[in-house]
Amino acid sequence: MSSVYRGRLAPSPTGDLHLGHARTFWSAYSRARERKGLLVYREEDLDVARCRPQYAQSALDDLRALGIVWQEGPDIGGMLGPYKQSERQHFYQAAWRALKATGLIYPSAHSRRDVQRALSAPQGEEESEAIFPPTLRPPPGEGQDAASPGDCNWRFRVPDGESIAFLDRRLGLQRFTAGVDFGDFVVWRKDGFPSYELAVVVDDAAMKISEVVRGEDLLLSTARQLLLYRALQHAPPEFYHCALVLDENGQRLAKRSAAYSLRALLAECGGGEALRRRYSFP
Repeated sequence: MSSVYRGRLAPSPTGDLHLGHARTFWSAYSRARERKGLLVYREEDLDVARCRPQYAQSALDDLRALGIVWQEGPDIGGMLGPYKQSERQHFYQAAWRALKATGLIYPSAHSRRDVQRALSAPQGEEESEAIFPPTLRPPPGEGQDAASPGDCNWRFRVPDGESIAFLDRRLGLQRFTAGVDFGDFVVWRKDGFPSYELAVVVDDAAMKISEVVRGEDLLLSTARQLLLYRALQHAPPEFYHCALVLDENGQRLAKRSAAYSLRALLAECGGGEALRRRYSFP
């Protein structure tokens, strides 16, 4: 890991940024600035069904208007733009091959409905994904002769019962148990792209990110990702999980929350400095 502080901004262009994104990205910017480090801009655009060019551009524009500056990204017309995950597929395929060689991943044709049926515990669409039951795992070695991921999901075989602990720079010691808090998780999707978990691990390692700043809704993802860092023999970064911004009903903000759109709030407040004052950004 680099001795220079390296953070990152990693928006996904599936909608306009909202106030919660703004606070998290401002925290990433502030922490990099305080440590005399730098920020990498990376666009997480692997959700091809939902990502749109206009959202990618609005994220760039709105973060600049908020007052955030990043120091690394490809030069696009004299301005630093984003690295795009959609252009990094060869890195993810190499990681898939490395994981396959360890025997820790396997092809899985089971749908979410199959998982729910095996657990005998139907869940609503808004609930988190059910823990994948070990009874649906194939025998060890399944898929080892595959030359490519093909058109099915690939899952990571978690070490059941192992405690995954890490020190969050805001929340302190965090601990999750594999097989209890989360089960075998998808690392490669049947649509031909890596999952979020695999893509961010590969990119954060390749870009030498020293601290990941993101929302506390991703604490469980961190536990999963630590298993991938270990399997791929990468040193993990440090983590800082920000408090979530909630709406008037106590629910976390979504990109469809138009009232909290960063673009609309910037216009209403008259710019980034006024917005930061109104909402008491650190």
